[in-house]
Amino acid sequence: MNPRDQADHDGLNLTTPHDDEAEDLVIGAIMHSADAYNDVSATVNRDDIYQPSRRLIWDTVAGLVAAGTHPHPVLVRAEIEKQGRLREVDHGNLIIKLGTDYLPPLLLPEFTDRIYESARQRRYDQHANELKQAVRNGRSADDLDALLHSFHQGEQLRETTGRGPAHLVAALLNWDDFFATDFGEIQLLPGKLMGPGQQISLLGDGKAGKSLFCQEWMWRMATGQSFLDDAPQAPVRILYLDAENGQEQVQERFLSFGAGPRNMGELRYASFPPVRPLDTAGGGADLTALVKATGAELVVIDTVSRFISGAENDADTWLSLYRHTLLPLKRDRISSIRLDHFGKEKERGGRGSSAKTQDVDHVWELSAQGGGSLSLKRTHTRTGIGPDEFSIVRQARRDGDNWAHGGTRHVLMTYEHTGQYAPGSDEDIMRRLDAHGVALAAGNRVVKAALMELEIPAGSDKVSRIVKARQNRAKADTPNVTLAPLMWRCCSSTLPAPSCSKSAMKALVLSCPSSC
Repeated sequence: MNPRDQADHDGLNLTTPHDDEAEDLVIGAIMHSADAYNDVSATVNRDDIYQPSRRLIWDTVAGLVAAGTHPHPVLVRAEIEKQGRLREVDHGNLIIKLGTDYLPPLLLPEFTDRIYESARQRRYDQHANELKQAVRNGRSADDLDALLHSFHQGEQLRETTGRGPAHLVAALLNWDDFFATDFGEIQLLPGKLMGPGQQISLLGDGKAGKSLFCQEWMWRMATGQSFLDDAPQAPVRILYLDAENGQEQVQERFLSFGAGPRNMGELRYASFPPVRPLDTAGGGADLTALVKATGAELVVIDTVSRFISGAENDADTWLSLYRHTLLPLKRDRISSIRLDHFGKEKERGGRGSSAKTQDVDHVWELSAQGGGSLSLKRTHTRTGIGPDEFSIVRQARRDGDNWAHGGTRHVLMTYEHTGQYAPGSDEDIMRRLDAHGVALAAGNRVVKAALMELEIPAGSDKVSRIVKARQNRAKADTPNVTLAPLMWRCCSSTLPAPSCSKSAMKALVLSCPSSC
């Protein structure tokens, strides 16, 4: 082995790939032609020019073209002189030298590609050196993976977007084409909680049943069924990431919805997936790979706090989650739902930093009202499209110790479910106590026990008020049996009621034979 080659392998590679000849010829060509500059800039950008003096000339030509001025070496020299930087181009001599070298237009693409290739080699060389330095500094394997992913992501972007600044310009809207495009009426996804490509957050406390609600919603959406009385649509390809619920619990729930191995539709379910934290570059890469493998159109993250590495109270955590995971999904118009918990103060919304609500299109809050009644309210929205509130009933049937197959579902609350009373009102709670068979004369202790069994929240004052109202109703509902009919029934007495004294009628009743 050549000693020089061996030395290169001993430490960081200090040899920087570049192509002086290609740069000189291409820079000379663009100083004479705006067309030449535009053709070259579609392949390479200023950072691909290695020599600083040539990069200064590139920037100057770019400025002239942007201003609509046809470039020329004399104009280039004048502009650089205005900036007081003439000494960086050998006091103008470099401009004269490069401007006199002639490159036929047919050869321009060949030398442009040479610049592109040497710049690419230079980036790989720099990346290799960064990895070596990171290893020497004791960085973890995850950190090395993140560096590697970030590099390859940048290279892929260059390959898929024209290898130069064209991808930036391509993002600018053409107003004629834009307003001539008929986007049509936005059709919300089944359930009317979100539109295609949107991102939402579903908040709730630990007993609200967020996962249960979302699992049924996703199953029905993936199988083309109706949800919350919405019209059925074509099945949606869904990827559900679950780091919250055990597999036995997941199986029990899907069976209770009526699901089975042959009717899971387009739902792909990842149970405790070994993805890296989604607020890191590595985690974003893992999720992107899963999305591509499943062809998912919608991704569910249950629960988001299980998939991050940063502190929930740190805004940077949620900004990193958006940058590494949610932004790529949104760019590809892939919808996402992230489940989250309420904070200690429910009225302040989700747990942790307020930054977590800034990158979603809608925030929905699910609250249990007791007795299977749920309230779903939208507290934040970017679009305002769709309903803002749903009153929902969670229906469930038991079959012995298990939930009956197909017996669990969420439906919109109707008159039949509520009568004329608002969920959680005194009247609604009294109706539920009646249906549960609690005696009207029952006191606070019995009613409290019944409310706990029904999972209906109610404070002491409310319980006392309900007990009093039900006991008053018990008195009012006691049959007001008039004594005259009673005498007729028991004694066939012909005495008119007004002429019969109360004590006399009582005596007649008490003296009634058992056979009457």
